[in-house]
Amino acid sequence: MFGIDHLWLFVIAGILLNLTPGPDVLYIVTHALRSGGRAGMVATCGITTGCFVHIAAAALGVSALMAASSTAFTALKWVGAAYLMWVGIGMLLARGPGALSLEAAGGQPAAPSLRRVFLQGFWTNALNPKVALFFLAFLPQFIPPGVESTTMAFLFLGLVFNFNGLWVNLGWALASAWLAARVDAVQRWMHWLERAAGAMFVGFGLKLALTDNPR
Repeated sequence: MFGIDHLWLFVIAGILLNLTPGPDVLYIVTHALRSGGRAGMVATCGITTGCFVHIAAAALGVSALMAASSTAFTALKWVGAAYLMWVGIGMLLARGPGALSLEAAGGQPAAPSLRRVFLQGFWTNALNPKVALFFLAFLPQFIPPGVESTTMAFLFLGLVFNFNGLWVNLGWALASAWLAARVDAVQRWMHWLERAAGAMFVGFGLKLALTDNPR
């Protein structure tokens, strides 16, 4: 289909890449551990939706232009790094889970802001230029020279990658929620787990900020 080479190998490689922990997986796992499977699944949907931005950009050639332009890459790099660090600092400064989970009026557990979880997941992925460069480097390896429509080939491979990633990330979310519900130590240590996650997000942001511009 669309002249794709070795689609089965692309699917396997994509699944293995999605299993590798990074900012996206960390974001999903943190919310699933803290707020349950529903929050983890919403975080997954936000990450997946953000990935569509990079798929469209790669198919339309926007990512290639960004990779060729040092100014454009640097601008997006700093915005993405600042956002990752902002999310991380928010986790570091958050109050303990007990204070966060009780409503001021009745002391009942408050539902997490799923809209905020979704939007943060979306921007965590969409503002990361390394994801855009990954698509430019990874997808063409499975598109043979002379294919009739590289745009359609990019779209097809990107959608396959994102579809497989959706189920892998849902697995991360549900597994984390299951663990939190059955291992009491997870809830007892959630205060420190969230701060560790925040520190890692700050680290991801610093790493992105120090990334060299593509040549």
